[in-house]
Amino acid sequence: MRREYVEIHSPTIGTGGMLAYGHFGRPLLAFPSEQGRCGDYEDRMMIASMAPLIEAGRLKVYCVDSYDAQSWQDKNAALEERARRHGLYEEWILGHVVPWIFNDCGGPVEIMTTGCSFGAYHAANFSLKRADLFPLAVCQSGVYDVSVVGWGDRGDATYFNNPMDYVPNLAGDHLRWLRDRVHLQLVCGQGQWEDTTGALDSTKAFARLLGDKDIPHDMDLWGHDVPHDWPSWRDQIAHHLPRFC
Repeated sequence: MRREYVEIHSPTIGTGGMLAYGHFGRPLLAFPSEQGRCGDYEDRMMIASMAPLIEAGRLKVYCVDSYDAQSWQDKNAALEERARRHGLYEEWILGHVVPWIFNDCGGPVEIMTTGCSFGAYHAANFSLKRADLFPLAVCQSGVYDVSVVGWGDRGDATYFNNPMDYVPNLAGDHLRWLRDRVHLQLVCGQGQWEDTTGALDSTKAFARLLGDKDIPHDMDLWGHDVPHDWPSWRDQIAHHLPRFC
């Protein structure tokens, strides 16, 4: 299996790391869990779970570093400042990572997103905001109301990066376009830590919100013996990905 590590520079955040796997297939952009690094999907055996698709030429995976420690998870910054810093990460992804993926794939191509835990928020948010680039998101055990991570007033930067804020107000031509363009696959267990992290309740609430707006999505709740942890996410990604690539 091809494995390539690259460092991608941006004037906004400096240099971030990315690991690319596979030669052919549909591209998948994978966000790590909270404050994670690009090597986490390999270290936690997520890449091994996807290996049959990668080796069959059906899937290429691009795992990126997070910027959470400097943005959403900086406890010393107010929520709105954290959201503004997230905008720097967004610029890195859209302005530098996506062009690299396009070049690696031989031209512009639709990119799937995925992530576990806080990475699921990123996968969903990028997909909803830029469905032209990311029409499919596979979101595992996510919390989709990002306002719960911080303190302080909520302004435009928070609003436009918080799906539970902006999705209720989607309307008109943009909503009609989004309905035709995007699909979100929401997956969550019902076992240990899915309740204490808020992932189970958030997944259900997000699915209801998407349903209210007729935005295409599926919610797949696994059993009460399925915890908020990597072994669960490995089984879930291996189960869902084959029908998307």
